[in-house]
Amino acid sequence: MKNLLSKSLSKKKLAIFSASLIVFAAAFGFILYETTKKTVALTLDGQEKVIKTHATTIQDIFDDLNISLRSEDYVFPSVNTQVKDNLEIVYEPAKQVQVVKDNEKKTIWTAAKTVEEVLKEQNIALNEHDKVQPKPEEKVKSNMEIQVEKAFSLTLNNGGKEKQVWSTSTTVADFLSQQGVTINELDRVEPKLEETVKANDVIKVIRVEKVTDVVEEPINFAVVTKKDNSLEKGKEKVINTGKQGLLTKQYEVVLENGKETSRKLISEKKVREKQDKVVAVGTKVAAATQVVSRGTSNNTQRGGKEIYVSSTAYTANCSGCSGKTATGLDLRANPGAKVIAVDPSIIPLGTKVYVEGYGYAVAADTGGAIKGNKIDVFFSSKSEAYKWGRRTVKIKVLN
Repeated sequence: MKNLLSKSLSKKKLAIFSASLIVFAAAFGFILYETTKKTVALTLDGQEKVIKTHATTIQDIFDDLNISLRSEDYVFPSVNTQVKDNLEIVYEPAKQVQVVKDNEKKTIWTAAKTVEEVLKEQNIALNEHDKVQPKPEEKVKSNMEIQVEKAFSLTLNNGGKEKQVWSTSTTVADFLSQQGVTINELDRVEPKLEETVKANDVIKVIRVEKVTDVVEEPINFAVVTKKDNSLEKGKEKVINTGKQGLLTKQYEVVLENGKETSRKLISEKKVREKQDKVVAVGTKVAAATQVVSRGTSNNTQRGGKEIYVSSTAYTANCSGCSGKTATGLDLRANPGAKVIAVDPSIIPLGTKVYVEGYGYAVAADTGGAIKGNKIDVFFSSKSEAYKWGRRTVKIKVLN
């Protein structure tokens, strides 16, 4: 009995020892496993995390953590780096971002921290006139949309003044708003406000305004002749010297960039009435002349020769006129002179004549168009010349 009890105790001790040995081995193995791990500092998206690992490479660490890496992710050192104790690993997972440039959208993955870094990655260079939203210093977020508007050069002509400017606008209206240009009600814009702005375009703002202009115009008087049988034939007497009238006209004037482009009469008012010049023309025939006339040929009087000529009228202030006659008489200084222009081969210069409806005169001038039986009658005013017009008259050569 004692022997049996002794054997039972021995087996029990053996079982306990074996179990203890297994526990010790497991504990030792666990301790050995844990103590052989390497300590690694992993900065994940800005957050630092300390981990212990038996991984051989950095790639193994991410595999152990079930992190799938993209080619665009930022990992430092590289994933092939051997793991050492106290190794520091920085991991920035790439974010999906939309970049919109010149109305073209592109979806990318990037580990860049700021908008500016994203643009550098995409080889998008900016100048001072370009526009970027969000701002270049903004931090990148997932699904962020980055708008890039590249500026281009064009010409702004504002009221006739030109300057070169830069713009990122898409329409003429946007461009003018960006430039701080105000359009008034009558102003005109070329191209139209809704048109798309392109590089090297010329945007014109034509400044239009309407103003009122009041003009005073003279009313020329007419020359009225009255027959007077108390005056000897060929003589004239001014009864009324005549006086110009006055008319005011109001115009609506359209100015474009300060220059007149149209004028419209909106009202007129007669301020002063004209007074016509009245001239008495003698019709009385002297008795001696009647005797001579009856006793001589119809074509002569007092030794004179009568001819019919085609007549016109001129003034000293006509276009291209010098005011001086072929014989040197200054008609501008002598507005009352009675002078006719003749063809010297028909009527010699210096000849005294009597012109029907004009009176006694001197052939003292010539003219390029005065050839043959033609004369040009001098008047001091255009109104008298216009009134004379063109007519056939009888003249008498007196000497």
